[in-house]
Amino acid sequence: MGTATFNTQYVPDPFNLPAATIVSRALDLGVTAFDTSPYYGPSETILGEALAHTSVTSRHARSSYFLVTKAGRIAGDEFDYSPAWVRYSVYRSLERLHTPYLDLVYAHDVEFVSPAEVLAAVRELRRLRDEDGVLRYVGISGYPVAVLADLAAMILRETGEPLDAVLSYGHLTIQNTTLSGAAMMSRFADARVDVVLNASMLGMGLLTTRGADAGPMASWHPSPEGLRQACQDLVPLAVDAGEKLEVVAIRWALDHWATVGAARGSSSGNSRLKPAGTRVGVSVMGISNVAELEETCRVFNSVMEGFQPDSTTDADLMARRQWSRDRRAKIEAIVEKMWAVLGTWKDYSWASPGPGFVNTRKAADRGVTPDDGVLDRYKPKTVVEVNVAEVPAVL
Repeated sequence: MGTATFNTQYVPDPFNLPAATIVSRALDLGVTAFDTSPYYGPSETILGEALAHTSVTSRHARSSYFLVTKAGRIAGDEFDYSPAWVRYSVYRSLERLHTPYLDLVYAHDVEFVSPAEVLAAVRELRRLRDEDGVLRYVGISGYPVAVLADLAAMILRETGEPLDAVLSYGHLTIQNTTLSGAAMMSRFADARVDVVLNASMLGMGLLTTRGADAGPMASWHPSPEGLRQACQDLVPLAVDAGEKLEVVAIRWALDHWATVGAARGSSSGNSRLKPAGTRVGVSVMGISNVAELEETCRVFNSVMEGFQPDSTTDADLMARRQWSRDRRAKIEAIVEKMWAVLGTWKDYSWASPGPGFVNTRKAADRGVTPDDGVLDRYKPKTVVEVNVAEVPAVL
């Protein structure tokens, strides 16, 4: 579950979201990983308060869910990947999220800084893992897939240790399928990346009925106007098929990444949906209300049912499996028509960073951290002892 939606970029007042209810319901549904970032406005604070709410703490131990955040991106055009800032950011996230440890921390939006800066940030995150014991896994996130693959290879080459995770967003959608290319997946395999996650299945709002030009997204979405219009041209195609564009986009992305991303996926612990231990491509979906959460979980469970072996003898499961396969065929047919409408906009990626980008964080200020007491309150502790058997099989 992504929580970039706990932010004014997506909703007018994120503090009015029923965050504790959403998080509690997510855990009840078996959603055991939460993704956030200090760049997402109040997201870390809102998620942390939700996780600390008695409706969660009374029924769910910290070891029962996987907590993911990021470091390095401060604002839209401000980045600080220095070890000092990364360390400060991690300890501030611990405080905001009310947790003694983080499961995974990404260097956030790596394409905006130099490879040397990314390497320095990754080294510091690993030091925080090995010496301070406040995090368990280290990864990178960003938009240009080729850059992510380049950096994953560089980090393995320079450190001798592969990345635990790479988060790609907006590149396995009905508009952009770049991440699913065999050559690209091979590059991540060669870099020995354990898990590659697919985020933003709706293209940060592009692939919705209201589109990126409606609501808060209009002021910041990086897509060009032509792409926005092309995505809106998909809405009537979905309607003519008796569907919503959002439903088609989510179903298609979940279905495809579950299998295409399986080699770089996570272990499935739900034997009803797939044999225990089977790897499944990991998708991240931003949620802003319980209805979205429940619908996405329903779709994902249906997708998994479609992969059940023909040898099953459970009549009810056989019926659901067949329904899922029929549903997959219908969605595939709709998406084929959508690709024809998208034309040259299919697999289009906007430039990131855009032309003329300048990091507004002055060189002299990099590594300068606020005097707010965060580091004093979190002196390095002994390595957190985690019972691995109790940790959900997410990575």
